[in-house]
Amino acid sequence: MHESRTTGKILALLRGINVGGKNKLPMKDLVASFVAIGCTDVRTFIQSGNVVFCAPHSVLKSVPALISKQIEKRFGYNIPVLIRTAQEVGEVIQGNPFPKDHPHAHSLHVFFLADAPAAPRVTALDPNRSPGDSYIVRGREIYAIFPNGVGSSKLTNSYFDVQLSTTSTARNWRTIHKLFDLLNG
Repeated sequence: MHESRTTGKILALLRGINVGGKNKLPMKDLVASFVAIGCTDVRTFIQSGNVVFCAPHSVLKSVPALISKQIEKRFGYNIPVLIRTAQEVGEVIQGNPFPKDHPHAHSLHVFFLADAPAAPRVTALDPNRSPGDSYIVRGREIYAIFPNGVGSSKLTNSYFDVQLSTTSTARNWRTIHKLFDLLNG
């Protein structure tokens, strides 16, 4: 039996593509970008920058930088790319701190962070920044509930990026479950 030279399925989360008519990026071009850097079994899910792929171990850590560079070169967009393994996405699902019967469970989103924020930065977040909204930081994720909708919240990628000194991208709970299914299918 020989050792596999590729990873299991990996999830890439791109921030800010095909949102509100901005940063238009055809999925076939996104797939081609992943294939060009040596990834295989590349699949996208919806148009908002969710890519499931396999990659050689030697390439995996550089996937975010390589994909960002390709998108900037070809389309002129500076797009952050974060990656998670299937196991990490499963841990996000299992680690949901909000009860399943929470009255606003349907509005649950997770902000995926590039890095785990320093404890003093987490403590310095303003719990009253967006009245009605709730959030809990756990490792490299922020679980947030938006009873009045994510669009009206002041808990944004920009806010968390600046306050926590990292890069974030958010997905709704239903999308996270679908991505987990793709990673394990």
